[in-house]
Amino acid sequence: MQPILEMRGITKTFPGVNALENVNLEILPAEIHAVVGENGAGKSTLMKVLSGVYPHGTYSGDIVFEGEARKFASIADSESTGIIIIHQELALVPLLSIAENIFLGHETAHYGVINWFEAFKRTKALLDKVGLKEHPNTLITNIGTGKQQLVEIAKALNKKVKLLILDEPTSSLNETDSNALLALLKEFKAQGISSILITHKLNEVSKVADRITVLRDGMTVDTLDATRQEVSEDRIIKAMVGRELNDRFPPRSATIGEPVFEVKNWSVHHPLHADRQVIKGVDLVVRKGEVVGIAGLMGSGRTELAMSIFGRAYGQKISGEVKINGKAADVSTIPRAMEAGLAYVTEDRKTFGLVLIDHIKHNVTLANLEGVSKRMVVDEAAELKVANKYRKDLAIRSSSVFQTTVNLSGGNQQKVVLSKWLFSGPGVLILDEPTRGIDVGAKYEIYGIINQLAEAGKAVVVISSEMQELLGISDRIYVMNEGRFVAEMPAKQATQEKIMRAIMKSWEG
Repeated sequence: MQPILEMRGITKTFPGVNALENVNLEILPAEIHAVVGENGAGKSTLMKVLSGVYPHGTYSGDIVFEGEARKFASIADSESTGIIIIHQELALVPLLSIAENIFLGHETAHYGVINWFEAFKRTKALLDKVGLKEHPNTLITNIGTGKQQLVEIAKALNKKVKLLILDEPTSSLNETDSNALLALLKEFKAQGISSILITHKLNEVSKVADRITVLRDGMTVDTLDATRQEVSEDRIIKAMVGRELNDRFPPRSATIGEPVFEVKNWSVHHPLHADRQVIKGVDLVVRKGEVVGIAGLMGSGRTELAMSIFGRAYGQKISGEVKINGKAADVSTIPRAMEAGLAYVTEDRKTFGLVLIDHIKHNVTLANLEGVSKRMVVDEAAELKVANKYRKDLAIRSSSVFQTTVNLSGGNQQKVVLSKWLFSGPGVLILDEPTRGIDVGAKYEIYGIINQLAEAGKAVVVISSEMQELLGISDRIYVMNEGRFVAEMPAKQATQEKIMRAIMKSWEG
């Protein structure tokens, strides 16, 4: 069978870094092809080369699409041939409608006047294809992340996609939405559309991929054919990390002390709709040296709870009490919450966690400039010493602390965010989706850091959409649904089934 795409000997370098070295990738017609590898392996770089983000001339090697050599100068070039990429950070305009987003830049206009009837009619047909029942007039801000992902795919279909590239498409989705999206990829395959799936969720790779290409350190190390034989997750992991990873979670013996962090009767209303209560009388206790997980489906209120506690960064009409080390804590603003000993590692590290255009050194000290200052002036030697310490302690892979954070892999960006908050000296850390969008090897390192924090006597709260992760790293788990805690259980007694049963039971009640 003649491949629809061949990437031959692709090499891409950045100053001081060889991002891709002689990478080869072949995609067959009507194939779902997974590209996997650790953070920094070169997956996103390879896709940026393919889609024209890195134009021809900035890399060496050849791209052959539909039997013809291609020299893409921009994304518009690659899109015109039918290669469409959907990035992990969705490129939708929240305050525009679904129809406006789908046709943005490709308006159904005659003599400069948009034909809205035609736009709505075509939008409805596209939404039917991806299984969305929303009206074309619905604003993007009023639909969930899972549905936004489907709008992005509808947008791709409107551009007559032949090869669809999805970069971590399910990283922000719950299990139900993830399964729906994977089923959609299978439907596209039946229609003759090829897909490249970049994901760290290896169970998804096993479900849908026909073949799997593994990248490691910017090189192609293996291509596995799942149509001929079953490819286990362990086999993929071994190719990714270059070694066996027998245990996904590092061992830890917990020494749990007295309560450090207490939240009582915490209630929060929506920031725009004051009559809508989002958090409803939540009580939370975390002890010294304890890792407490918060499980729940998307929209259950986990992030809203965390942000509202951390300096009232979310919501209005907030009531309730917070105690740290047995004393009432003032968490009414972010500086006061930090002063009380709280740290919140956001789920969106690129928007709220980092200054991407700045280097590692400045990001690490950002939350505690006083710690590297004398008389209100930053001591650059002290700042450099601190940044190098955390780079070493957290094993941040970079050329130096002067490397720009936008050029780091997801796992290393996450370590920079953790470094920033660790340097602020908190007693309580709330980690919101701390391993989102990072590979299995980097996850293991983050779990190790969480263990170290607990062993140092910190109180740690972990919010995660991956139930297996919560079961593997937590001492105790709260289950949240519709703004309330509906169950609490020791992690050793918890299972995914028990957690889901608690959620379902809360709906029945």
